[in-house]
Amino acid sequence: MKQLQLGGSNWQASAVALGIMRMGVLDQAAAVKALQAAHEAGINYIDSADIYVNGKSEEVFGQALKASGLSRDDFYIQSKGGIIVDPNRSHDDLVFGQRYDFGKQHLIDTVDKILSRMGIDYLDAFLLHRPDPLMDPAEIADAFNTLQREGKVRHFGVSNFNVQQYLMVQEAVDQKLMFNQLQFSAAHAGMVTEGLHVNMGDVPTYNDFGMLEFARRKHITIQAWSPFQYGLFAGMFINDPKYPELNKVLQDLADKYGVSKNGIAVAWILRHPANIQVLLGTMNPTHIKDSAAGADVTLTKQEWYDVYLAAGNDLP
Repeated sequence: MKQLQLGGSNWQASAVALGIMRMGVLDQAAAVKALQAAHEAGINYIDSADIYVNGKSEEVFGQALKASGLSRDDFYIQSKGGIIVDPNRSHDDLVFGQRYDFGKQHLIDTVDKILSRMGIDYLDAFLLHRPDPLMDPAEIADAFNTLQREGKVRHFGVSNFNVQQYLMVQEAVDQKLMFNQLQFSAAHAGMVTEGLHVNMGDVPTYNDFGMLEFARRKHITIQAWSPFQYGLFAGMFINDPKYPELNKVLQDLADKYGVSKNGIAVAWILRHPANIQVLLGTMNPTHIKDSAAGADVTLTKQEWYDVYLAAGNDLP
């Protein structure tokens, strides 16, 4: 498995990570198989959030880790917090929220509960989960310092922040914000499209104020969530009849490199020089291995553009 330098540091981890959003709907045996498949594929990074299945995903992960024959040292473990769940929604919902809270005590309590559910002593990384318009950067800084001083969190980051939101928090905290978790795929490539269409006619509907280029300059690791999705949970483009040209190109490349179409979609993201880490959301052991295999494929520049254009993106 290809390794990445995370956040401009000497910390190395697998280029593909396993997101456990859906682990909370599995029984322990199925969760164990997912973890073992990830480990066998070379994945050593886990991504979670406190709201995934209202905390159940982290409980199941903790139980599965103990039952899997693997150890805490086999994985870097990351989680996110700051979303207040709606108590009137079903416990089985994968993800939901009522409001945000980046207050010091809430963030500290959130980490304590995550550690308890997972049965671990510390997180390798903790991310602020979506920007809170009422956030007080000084409170965030106080929370981060407390969590780091007490040995509960080693590194920090954000999720779904634009450049100005990132800078506002980074200027207040002592720690480097090493991550920004963002949706990115061949069919959700607004970060690329935005940069291509500067001063070139129609203004793109996507605007993150140059986060992709900003991350490269500041050595921030972008973690790409929903790498096979074409919209916000709208569906997967793999084998979707809405994307016939894209699937043809993916299949041709899959045949060339001896991997699956999912593997090529992963390779497409990793080919970008921004040093992006891909987050897989599947709990299917076969899909985990098939997708992770893309980390060992290096597309040519023309092949990267072929996938980009086949997904319906254009060049000015």
